[in-house]
Amino acid sequence: MQKEVIRYSESFKLQVVSELESGKFRTHTEAREAYGINGQATIRSWLKAYGRTELIPKMIRVETMTERDHIKSLKKEIMQLKNAVADAKLQEVIHKAAFEVVCEEYGLGCPADVKKKIDV
Repeated sequence: MQKEVIRYSESFKLQVVSELESGKFRTHTEAREAYGINGQATIRSWLKAYGRTELIPKMIRVETMTERDHIKSLKKEIMQLKNAVADAKLQEVIHKAAFEVVCEEYGLGCPADVKKKIDV
């Protein structure tokens, strides 16, 4: 099933923007509902395109110190985990290379064949 794409004319976009400017609609949600516009960010993108960014509501996030500290510790933990994964990947590459060198040095043949013999 194909997703339906709706294209709005320039005059329609300008009409919605001017109605927001004039105060006919207090919020983007009111305008969206009045005209049946599905996209949450559709009107916001029109306001940006027509240079009316002052009509875009600003989001202000208020956090407690505990929340801020928790977010900071989670970000630190994510960074530590990323580093641990990178270290593990590096160790894997080193071990693989060392295994290939051992196979070559001792004339054991192709490393993939040696692995198959070991796994049996």
